[in-house]
Parts: sequence; C-alpha cells; structure tokens
Amino acid sequence: MPFNRLHLIRRCDLFTLRLFLSAVEEKQISRAAVREHIAISTATKRIQDLEEIAGARLLERTSRGVVPSPAGEVLARYVRQLFSSLNELRDEINAFTDGVRGEVKVAAGRSIIIPFLARELAEYARDYPHVEVIVHELESAQAVQAVVQGEADLGIFERTPELDLSGADVVPYREDRLVVLVHRDHALAERGQVTIEELLSQETLIVSGPMLEEFRMHVRRVGQEFKPTSQVKSAGVAISLAQAGFGVTIQPEGLLRVAMFDEVAVVQLAEPWAVRSVCVATLRGRPPSAAASALLDVMLATPGAAQLQPHIRQSLG
Repeated sequence: MPFNRLHLIRRCDLFTLRLFLSAVEEKQISRAAVREHIAISTATKRIQDLEEIAGARLLERTSRGVVPSPAGEVLARYVRQLFSSLNELRDEINAFTDGVRGEVKVAAGRSIIIPFLARELAEYARDYPHVEVIVHELESAQAVQAVVQGEADLGIFERTPELDLSGADVVPYREDRLVVLVHRDHALAERGQVTIEELLSQETLIVSGPMLEEFRMHVRRVGQEFKPTSQVKSAGVAISLAQAGFGVTIQPEGLLRVAMFDEVAVVQLAEPWAVRSVCVATLRGRPPSAAASALLDVMLATPGAAQLQPHIRQSLG
C-alpha cells in the first residue's frame, strides 16, 4: 500500500512515533519497549502497524537488532522535528497562562515510582510549573493509609486481597508483571517461562519486605517452604547479583532497564499472581483538588495506563 498522508493522520498516534524513534536509537525493539515502559509484544505490533500505515518497511531486522531502512531514516528525521516542535509548542502555550496552582502530595512505592511515576511526574512539573509536587516513598498499605488520613492526595499502590481500601476511592492505573532475571549463561536463560517450584532449587534473591512475604505465601500453597540462604534489602542489589551470575531474582517488569539486556535474560514467571494490578487511591467521597486531578489526567493519559470509564472519571471531578 503506498504512503497515504490522511491514512497516517487517522491511524497513527504520537506514542507509536516516539516508540519507533526509540527503536531506531536503541537498535532493538525490546530495548525500545523497556525505554517506553510497554510490553515487548505490544511494541512489536505497534511497529508492524506503523509499517503497514507507511506502506514501506521502516526497520531492517538483523541478527543483532534493527536498523532503519532508507524510508525509516526519512521518517526518523521528520519525527525528531515533530517532537522538537511539540516541545516548543508546550513552552509557548505555558507562557500564556498561569495554569493550576497549589500543591499535590503523592505516596507510592519505589517499584511504582521508578518505572512509571518518575517520568510522568517530570512531565507534570514541566506542564504545571506553579504546582509543588511532594513525593513520599511508602509501601502500598502505607500509601493508601496516607490518603485516608489526609496526608496524601494520591496514593499509588499494588492491589492485593488483604489491603484495606474501605476509606478510599480506587481507580485502575497500570498492570505490571513479575519476571525472573537470570544471567545469560544461566541454565534457565533459554527458557520461555518457569514455575515457582522450579525456582526453589535455585539461589533465588527476593527483596525483604512485602514481596518476600508474598512469595513465601505462594510457596506454602504448593506445599513447600522458602528458605533463602541470602537476603537482600534492595532491588538494585538483587539485580546486580543476578547480572554477575550469582543466583536469580524476581522483579517487576517495569524495573527493567535497557542496559540490563546485555547481561541478563528475562524469563516469564508462569504464575497467575505474577500479574500485578497497580491502582490510584483518593479519599473516599471527596473529589481531588484541581492540582491532583491534573496529575491524575497526566498519569491516565500515558500509553499503558488503564482507561477509566466516563462515569468514574466524572466522579473524580
């Protein structure tokens, strides 16, 4: 199908163009997916759809990754110009308005802040320069409690059955998956997926805290006990050990970084509880402030975020 300008305008979105540019710069679609915080399969499908819209192959697949085709080089050049113009547009429009003022307090865990919130908070701060953003790093239960007690406007947390949500209004935000990271020379590196029973025979590194307790609970359900010989207190340490070839670690997929792919393999954890539901809590029965509502809009407008039904969005003001 030849290039059709109207076809491109109607079917292509800005995020897909940014993903394409990331693939060109990272030279691998998997690295681009990690950089843009979406699943690799989703990234591959978006690139394929973009090639169909363009009517030309945009990326040449090689044994070492991807490189732009001649048509892809042209598209990449124009996409860079497009995003440069969009940044200038944002700056000029911000100059015409004072925008929303005030402050917004956010409570969230590290495994949510690093892969999701960090970039969105930065974008929000640029678009709303007169709002002071205050971030508290708290575990899921503490983040919800902070909202209920009026100490935070938004609490972003991993939803679990035992969590008390009686004082909060809750909307879906993201889905994340727990995956297994192993050194590329590890026996499990070529596996597509592993089960919890298979990990018990390995030196499995899980960060002390809620994730460790959850893992122990699921191990008990299969009639065994998890008795790790090593204990770590941070995801960074666990990942570094796995990168060096000492043991394997279970981590949220959102924590993966592009640089890790040279040293570790990512193996799917074949357990239904490996999929995490990340939600946003606000104080029950009280619409968020204008500043908090604006931040929530930014969070939910990001590709990968859950889509709210109209009546839920209306109830949040």
